[in-house]
Amino acid sequence: MHTPDIMLSTTDYDRLDALLRAQKTTSMATETLRQEIERSTLVAPEQLPPHVVSMNSTVRFRFAEGKTSTLTLVYPKDLDQSGQQISVLAPVGSALLGLSIGDVINWPLPGGNMSTITIEEIIYQPERAGAFHR
Repeated sequence: MHTPDIMLSTTDYDRLDALLRAQKTTSMATETLRQEIERSTLVAPEQLPPHVVSMNSTVRFRFAEGKTSTLTLVYPKDLDQSGQQISVLAPVGSALLGLSIGDVINWPLPGGNMSTITIEEIIYQPERAGAFHR
């Protein structure tokens, strides 16, 4: 399966790069996120298309098994216990980052199984709402 291109705002890239640099140890999660941001196309926040998942976006996605989830992609420091957020350092979190509506990707699940994830809708995107430097 083709890996979809991903796009990030320069603001998200800079903050994620700083997050990764601040990590005391390298883990599978940090290495995966590093690989994702390194392969991304960067644009100014004002130029990020409204159909792209950025940090703090609320996105509805579907697993191949049919389960649908709606989660807000957040930095680890902003993660709460509501169950309505996902850290960018979680496998699905880093998978969502930079994808567009309609993109489908293969992604490893905890326990070693694989699933496909389809981006169905971006309910909220900060850039679309004019929050370029949140």
